Amino acid sequence: MKRKANAFSRLAPIAFAAIACACAIAEPGAGSSEPGDEDTAGEAVSPWLLTPTVSADPKLGTTLGAVAGYVSALDRGSSPSLITAFATYSDTDSYVGGMFGDLYFGADTHKVMFGYINGKIRNEYDDFLGTGRTVRTEDNIESLFARYQHRVGDHWYLGGQFIMSDYVIGADGIFELILDQIGLTGFQSNGIGLVAQYDTRDDQRDPTTGDSFVAHNVAYREGLGGEESFDTFTINYSNYWPFGDGHVLATNARGRWTGDAPLSGYSSLNMRGYTRGNYLDEHYTHLNLDARFHVRGRWGAALFGGVGCLYSKVSACRESESLYPMLGAGIIFDLKPDAGIVLRLDYARGESDNEAIYLSLGQPF
Repeated sequence: MKRKANAFSRLAPIAFAAIACACAIAEPGAGSSEPGDEDTAGEAVSPWLLTPTVSADPKLGTTLGAVAGYVSALDRGSSPSLITAFATYSDTDSYVGGMFGDLYFGADTHKVMFGYINGKIRNEYDDFLGTGRTVRTEDNIESLFARYQHRVGDHWYLGGQFIMSDYVIGADGIFELILDQIGLTGFQSNGIGLVAQYDTRDDQRDPTTGDSFVAHNVAYREGLGGEESFDTFTINYSNYWPFGDGHVLATNARGRWTGDAPLSGYSSLNMRGYTRGNYLDEHYTHLNLDARFHVRGRWGAALFGGVGCLYSKVSACRESESLYPMLGAGIIFDLKPDAGIVLRLDYARGESDNEAIYLSLGQPF
């Protein structure tokens, strides 16, 4: 417990200093979607984005990073596109870097997402996979993905995606042999899939009303150059309900199901406050609520919570052992208003000693 207290006491001043730095970087009229646009005061607005990021939990330690990006509408009728590069480093000697693109063109007729990530992550898990052991693992990760969607009707999009994934999990001492025995050694595989989306949101990144429903699959196959063949299917639904003076209640339901997946391809608990990869099972479902309050100017606050379930059979979600609750609160700063880009400082707490602080770019959903 001493390590946890130290981690959070170190992070608190760092997180508040980071959000203050990001607010100082953001110019008064930030949010223009095109270079050379002017704010209401007649000042030129920069399309560039630069912000620090911070996260910490008792298992992964403190992670510091930065995101640099460029925001611009590709045509007058389209939502602002975003291209970012990012890098992080933690006090566990973990590092991750990469880039991400989220593009809209043809009056939002076309949507393109792409990304690349490379890094080494050293984790410390308590009760790893229910073994009762504290385990230190080292994950070497490299991944590349691309997704294209085309509007085929009012609010409907269809498309496809391609994913290349290559990562290896290692561990200290005798537990390395146990990882080999249970098959958790990572995998190298490539996959393709279809994507369908229904989208009525009023903003792609910071919506105040509407719905988004996305269903997609990934068929990982050895024939595509990988070492594993298995399937995943994901459904992600979000609803946004405005209330009061600029407040929004956001609801997110998500599920991921696997077929013939190796343990390293299982679904992970994906809830704020929990360490990714510490809890795994074949399938995963969660329901999250995120109440976003407008406080003053570009400042806001958030209260959020939810519950997730990991299971092989749906009936397991009736048992408390398969359920993972979460509660939290946060501060929101509108970094690029016209582009819907926000900066959030969140504290989330799960069951037992699962808790974390995040200073991150963008809404969680």
